[in-house]
Amino acid sequence: MKTLMVSVVTPDGPVMEDAFEMVSLKAENGELGILHGHIPLVAPLSIGAVRLKGQDETKKLAVNGGFVEVRPDKVTILAQSAEKPSDIDVERARKAKERAERRLQTKQDNIDFKRAENALRRAINRLDVVENR
Repeated sequence: MKTLMVSVVTPDGPVMEDAFEMVSLKAENGELGILHGHIPLVAPLSIGAVRLKGQDETKKLAVNGGFVEVRPDKVTILAQSAEKPSDIDVERARKAKERAERRLQTKQDNIDFKRAENALRRAINRLDVVENR
């Protein structure tokens, strides 16, 4: 099967660059599956896992928003943040999840619910990437 060159970059620098057979990710308009020869497109990303399927294994990254640029032979992911499972602090992610859940359960006016919802989604995404490698 033909491969795509995949480059994942954050404001802190490159996270990954390698060849894969398929890329699956969550754009704001839905899930995308990308193979070699895909039509060119640019799409905003949602908080979600990026699955990178190679010949022998599938790798996952936790991505928190950004953009994906697709060309027939290359995928570039410009993410606000992207983490490999080995880079994720599981205990910190669990605490962030609990903290966000507590904030969402309180009915105080000074709570920024959108921010708390995004924090919860990021924490759940990190835990999912680590636990479902």
